[in-house]
Amino acid sequence: MAQSLTKIAVHIVYSTKKRQPFLYKNIRNDLCSYTAGILKSLNCIPLAINGTEDHIHILVLMSKNITLIKMVEEIKIGTSKWLKTKEESLQQFSWQNGYGAFSVSESLIEKVIKYIMNQ
Repeated sequence: MAQSLTKIAVHIVYSTKKRQPFLYKNIRNDLCSYTAGILKSLNCIPLAINGTEDHIHILVLMSKNITLIKMVEEIKIGTSKWLKTKEESLQQFSWQNGYGAFSVSESLIEKVIKYIMNQ
Protein backbone atom coordinates (compact mmCIF):
# COMPACT_ATOMS: atom_id res chain seq x y z
CA MET A 1 0.00 0.00 0.00
CA ALA A 2 1.66 3.21 -1.17
CA GLN A 3 -0.63 5.67 0.60
CA SER A 4 -1.47 6.50 4.19
CA LEU A 5 -5.10 6.93 5.21
CA THR A 6 -6.34 8.29 8.52
CA LYS A 7 -9.62 9.33 10.08
CA ILE A 8 -8.88 10.58 13.57
CA ALA A 9 -11.60 12.57 15.32
CA VAL A 10 -10.47 14.50 18.39
CA HIS A 11 -12.50 16.50 20.91
CA ILE A 12 -10.33 19.34 22.25
CA VAL A 13 -11.16 21.59 25.20
CA TYR A 14 -9.18 24.51 26.60
CA SER A 15 -9.91 27.53 28.75
CA THR A 16 -9.10 31.18 29.04
CA LYS A 17 -6.33 32.01 31.49
CA LYS A 18 -7.68 31.82 35.05
CA ARG A 19 -11.06 30.92 33.51
CA GLN A 20 -11.75 34.62 32.96
CA PRO A 21 -15.08 35.17 31.12
CA PHE A 22 -13.65 36.98 28.07
CA LEU A 23 -15.51 35.07 25.37
CA TYR A 24 -18.82 36.92 25.21
CA LYS A 25 -21.38 35.70 22.71
CA ASN A 26 -20.73 38.58 20.28
CA ILE A 27 -17.04 37.59 19.98
CA ARG A 28 -17.52 33.81 20.36
CA ASN A 29 -19.23 33.32 16.99
CA ASP A 30 -16.39 35.10 15.18
CA LEU A 31 -13.84 33.17 17.26
CA CYS A 32 -15.38 29.88 16.17
CA SER A 33 -15.21 30.91 12.51
CA TYR A 34 -11.63 32.11 12.88
CA THR A 35 -10.67 28.83 14.59
CA ALA A 36 -12.26 26.87 11.72
CA GLY A 37 -10.14 28.87 9.26
CA ILE A 38 -6.96 27.99 11.14
CA LEU A 39 -7.90 24.31 11.15
CA LYS A 40 -8.64 24.33 7.43
CA SER A 41 -5.27 25.99 6.74
CA LEU A 42 -3.69 23.02 8.57
CA ASN A 43 -5.64 20.58 6.35
CA CYS A 44 -7.81 19.55 9.30
CA ILE A 45 -11.60 19.32 9.06
CA PRO A 46 -13.53 21.16 11.77
CA LEU A 47 -16.76 19.32 12.63
CA ALA A 48 -17.98 21.48 15.53
CA ILE A 49 -16.64 24.50 17.42
CA ASN A 50 -18.43 26.23 20.28
CA GLY A 51 -17.92 27.23 23.86
CA THR A 52 -18.88 29.42 26.77
CA GLU A 53 -17.48 32.64 28.18
CA ASP A 54 -14.40 30.87 29.55
CA HIS A 55 -13.65 27.82 27.41
CA ILE A 56 -13.84 26.36 23.91
CA HIS A 57 -14.74 22.90 22.57
CA ILE A 58 -13.53 21.72 19.15
CA LEU A 59 -14.30 18.48 17.33
CA VAL A 60 -11.93 18.02 14.43
CA LEU A 61 -10.80 15.39 11.96
CA MET A 62 -7.03 15.69 12.15
CA SER A 63 -4.75 15.83 9.16
CA LYS A 64 -2.21 13.03 8.98
CA ASN A 65 0.45 15.70 8.48
CA ILE A 66 0.29 17.43 11.88
CA THR A 67 0.68 16.37 15.48
CA LEU A 68 -1.98 17.09 18.06
CA ILE A 69 0.26 19.41 20.07
CA LYS A 70 1.25 21.41 16.98
CA MET A 71 -2.37 21.75 15.88
CA VAL A 72 -3.50 23.02 19.30
CA GLU A 73 -0.50 25.35 19.47
CA GLU A 74 -1.35 26.86 16.07
CA ILE A 75 -4.99 27.36 17.10
CA LYS A 76 -4.18 28.93 20.46
CA ILE A 77 -1.44 31.24 19.13
CA GLY A 78 -3.49 32.34 16.13
CA THR A 79 -6.71 32.95 18.03
CA SER A 80 -4.95 34.71 20.89
CA LYS A 81 -3.30 37.17 18.51
CA TRP A 82 -6.59 37.69 16.68
CA LEU A 83 -8.63 38.22 19.87
CA LYS A 84 -6.19 40.89 21.09
CA THR A 85 -7.05 43.00 18.04
CA LYS A 86 -10.84 42.77 18.44
CA GLU A 87 -11.47 44.90 21.52
CA GLU A 88 -9.45 47.00 23.92
CA SER A 89 -10.67 44.82 26.81
CA LEU A 90 -8.99 41.80 25.14
CA GLN A 91 -5.50 43.27 24.71
CA GLN A 92 -4.21 41.18 27.64
CA PHE A 93 -6.06 38.04 26.57
CA SER A 94 -4.41 34.63 26.78
CA TRP A 95 -5.39 30.99 26.91
CA GLN A 96 -4.49 28.83 29.88
CA ASN A 97 -1.56 26.46 29.51
CA GLY A 98 -2.57 22.97 28.51
CA TYR A 99 -5.68 21.41 26.99
CA GLY A 100 -7.78 18.29 27.05
CA ALA A 101 -7.90 16.08 23.97
CA PHE A 102 -10.02 12.97 23.61
CA SER A 103 -10.36 10.58 20.69
CA VAL A 104 -13.92 10.09 19.45
CA SER A 105 -15.10 6.92 17.79
CA GLU A 106 -16.92 7.32 14.50
CA SER A 107 -20.12 5.99 16.03
CA LEU A 108 -20.16 8.87 18.56
CA ILE A 109 -19.25 11.81 16.30
CA GLU A 110 -22.85 13.02 15.90
CA LYS A 111 -23.44 12.82 19.65
CA VAL A 112 -20.30 14.87 20.38
CA ILE A 113 -21.27 17.44 17.73
CA LYS A 114 -24.64 17.91 19.46
CA TYR A 115 -22.93 18.20 22.84
CA ILE A 116 -20.53 20.88 21.57
CA MET A 117 -23.20 22.86 19.75
CA ASN A 118 -25.36 22.95 22.90
CA GLN A 119 -22.68 24.65 25.00
